Amino acid sequence: MEIALFEPDQPQNTGTMLRLAACMGTPAHVIEPCGFPFSHKAFRRSAMDYANLVELLHHMDWASFCRAREKAGKRLILLTTKADTAYTDFEFSPDDILIVGSESSGAPAQVHDAADARVTIPMAVGARSINVAVSMAMVLGEAIRQTNGWPKGN
Repeated sequence: MEIALFEPDQPQNTGTMLRLAACMGTPAHVIEPCGFPFSHKAFRRSAMDYANLVELLHHMDWASFCRAREKAGKRLILLTTKADTAYTDFEFSPDDILIVGSESSGAPAQVHDAADARVTIPMAVGARSINVAVSMAMVLGEAIRQTNGWPKGN
C-alpha cells in the first residue's frame, strides 16, 4: 500500500501524512507543486523526526507521478467526496496507491479521470469534508486491515 498527496497546500497536513506513512511502513508520494516550499523544514514540526523514516517519493508534476505509477503497474484509488462507493465497501489490493487532492481545491478532473476507483467516507448530512490527513488515516487503516498489511514491529 502507498499514499499520494496531490499538490498539498498545508505543510502541517503533509507532515501528518508523512508521519502516518512512516508509522505504517507505507511509501508516500508528494506531487508538486505544493502550496509551500517542499523541504524537511516545511513539515518538520508536524512530522517531527518521522520525516526521516518515511520512504518519500517526490514528483515534480502530475505527469511524472503518472509515468512512475504506470511503470510500477499500480492501481490508483482516489479519496473524494464525489464518489458513490464507501471506502468500507471497496476491495483494496496491497499494491494500491491511495491519493488525496489538495486541501483547498480537492482533486481536479485529471486526477478523477486517472483514478482506477473513487471512494468516499460517509458523513453526516450537511458536512462538506473531513481533513485530508484524517481521511487518509481512516482509509489507509481499512485498506491495511483488508489486505493484512500491518507493519511488522513492536
